[in-house]
Amino acid sequence: MTSPSQMSLFPLSVYMQRICPQKNEWRYYAMVIQPDLFGGAALMRRWGRIGAAGRIRLDLYANEGAAANALAALVRHRKKRGYRLVS
Repeated sequence: MTSPSQMSLFPLSVYMQRICPQKNEWRYYAMVIQPDLFGGAALMRRWGRIGAAGRIRLDLYANEGAAANALAALVRHRKKRGYRLVS
């Protein structure tokens, strides 16, 4: 498992939006890394239309480092799709 000081360099939660009024697109994508009950880490993803409940997906990883790598890859992918970081 990675040290706590190393993990502080990587965000544990990200909120992104894609807003395009011409296309009537008002979308969000939120991700957060949380510890699970078995010593690993869970990456929870929420996405949908801003103001709506949306969908939720939970992916389990062996450790926080693997979850942080997956979060970084998802952020890169979402940026290519037009999402911008909000927080």
